Amino acid sequence: MAGLILHHYEGSPFAEKIRLMLGFKKLQWQSVIIPAIMPKPDLVALTGGYRKTPVLQIGADIYCDTALIARVLDHLRPAPTLYPRAHAASASLLAAWADSALFGIAVSYVMQPAGVQSLFAGAPAEQMSAFAADRKAFRANATVPRLPLDQAIVALRSRLPELDAQLADGRSFILGEAACIADFSLYHPLWFIARATAVAGILDEFAHLCRWMARMAAFGRGDPHPLDSSAAVAIARAAAPAALAQTASGQTPHANIGQRVSIAATDYGIDPVAGVLIGDTPDEFILRREDPAAGVLHVHFPKQGFALQML
Repeated sequence: MAGLILHHYEGSPFAEKIRLMLGFKKLQWQSVIIPAIMPKPDLVALTGGYRKTPVLQIGADIYCDTALIARVLDHLRPAPTLYPRAHAASASLLAAWADSALFGIAVSYVMQPAGVQSLFAGAPAEQMSAFAADRKAFRANATVPRLPLDQAIVALRSRLPELDAQLADGRSFILGEAACIADFSLYHPLWFIARATAVAGILDEFAHLCRWMARMAAFGRGDPHPLDSSAAVAIARAAAPAALAQTASGQTPHANIGQRVSIAATDYGIDPVAGVLIGDTPDEFILRREDPAAGVLHVHFPKQGFALQML
């Protein structure tokens, strides 16, 4: 298996989602710690402008968005699977809700003054100001408004009892005895709340949910090894992108293949990435781009949650 390189930072909820998957699958990986705020020059050299966390690198192939990264990890190590056949559809639908709606609820709840103070305990005021300015820019032109705190509290007071009740029948994980993509997507917003200790007490009354969170945390993070971001860029430059899958016999290549396009998220963090479209499958866009430091790269995006524009 080619070396897995995860670009992340400790406090990122979506990075925790992938770190736990690496533990679930007992994978070895290289850990590149990136800044929590811009600038991120080495990451941008690899992605072409995409700045969300985390990003998975395999040689000169760069994978953006955890929905796609999860699929890549499941392909590389199929067992234990994140997508059990018996409830693959319900697991994927629940995961999509958790990654969008539940995550938004958690962010609105945590970012109340007491939550922010606990997350940044001991940090200088200028660090907190820089983070706030970065996130304001990150959400510029966002299509998904942030939920008001009172509505976030109402949503948590509704959803947390439902999750707790579903776990009350003795099952180990949200859809049965095996963890799946839904568990990892539900876990990371609640992990984010748990980190904000001043407001994390909202979780304490849900005993089944707390025990489930402990079971999830017990997967650990696999076998990480530290790597400098400049070394990751050098690895990309020295590698060649993986060969693309051949178009099935009789299938017509997409009309935009070979054209210069840009791809951007459709919710927030909508920084576009420009390149030549070389892959267009039912689930994935692949751009070819070249960077002076990182060389020729294939940057992969899921289709859900991203939009393509011709240049």
